[in-house]
Amino acid sequence: MKPTGSSGKDASTVRDVAKRAGVSASTVSRVLGGTYPVATATRTRVLRAMRELDYVVNAHARALGGSTNKSVAFVVDDVTGPFYAHIARGVEEQASAEGRLCMLCTTHGDPQRVLAVVELMREQRADAVIVVGGAWEDREYQERMTHFAHALDRAGSRLVLVGRPPLGEGVPATVVEYDNENGAFAMTTHLLSLGHRRIAFVGKVPGLSTSGQRIDGFLRAHETLGFEADPELIVEGEFTRSFGYRAAARLVASGAEFDAVFAATDMVAAGVLQALREGGVRVPEDVSVVGYDDIPVAIDLHPALTTVSIPHEELGRTAVRLALHREELPDAQHQMLGTHIVVRGSTRRPGR
Repeated sequence: MKPTGSSGKDASTVRDVAKRAGVSASTVSRVLGGTYPVATATRTRVLRAMRELDYVVNAHARALGGSTNKSVAFVVDDVTGPFYAHIARGVEEQASAEGRLCMLCTTHGDPQRVLAVVELMREQRADAVIVVGGAWEDREYQERMTHFAHALDRAGSRLVLVGRPPLGEGVPATVVEYDNENGAFAMTTHLLSLGHRRIAFVGKVPGLSTSGQRIDGFLRAHETLGFEADPELIVEGEFTRSFGYRAAARLVASGAEFDAVFAATDMVAAGVLQALREGGVRVPEDVSVVGYDDIPVAIDLHPALTTVSIPHEELGRTAVRLALHREELPDAQHQMLGTHIVVRGSTRRPGR
């Protein structure tokens, strides 16, 4: 016997949806799971068929917990990354305290996957969809995120942006930022105050808000203290350990003059430290190295890493609390949490 929904009609199956959309059952499964790639037109047909058959509401969402309004979706690039894992802990703890199921969705850094997952979570009627990490400065991407914010709002849900800027005036979204630019400003000021003048910034990611804010703080600190940053020492790349290693190795091999490295993240810094060590450059005796994020590995590096500390778990808890209590806290839907520098063994005054 086929299971029935509350309406008394037989609940639709994946095969029913596939037949209605004119696609295979595996394609429907990929759309449900947010698996990429699925052509936009194909995904649209599948979602339309799901709505027409009432599939998501009566079958799939019920299987996730018996209710369409008792879940929080957490959307991240990579759950294995310490930065995301610690925010996830805060999300899960607060969601549990609020009686919500926490669903984890990964996007692997693909902006189109972010959009697909947010769209799917709207179909799932999650109470909140929490998107974590820097936003891509792309007009079409921003417009579609704005569209989803309004669509979620109409469905009684909420888009929550963590660690990324607001979408604009009048967009119904909760925003929980951390003081990204001023964290970079404070760290660069620390290096300049120690006497460093040739500071390399390793890990600029064009078009990513997180990177842009850190570069802004880096440049503003130089300007405020009356120094000029060398653009040749600002190295474009990505937020990975392997990139940090390659970039630092190239700097050493090129003979570039630098007395400090500001790595865009702690993972980038880990790669930088390895490359400098293998290149015979002592830290901090020859070059100071700093990072950003204060993930657990920072204190275990050799030497222990000077870095900018972010309130990871509080970001997650605040995101859930504000989203679920937005009617009680209408004036608190944009929060900026503080950052601070943690000085450890990887920095010192040059020539000491």
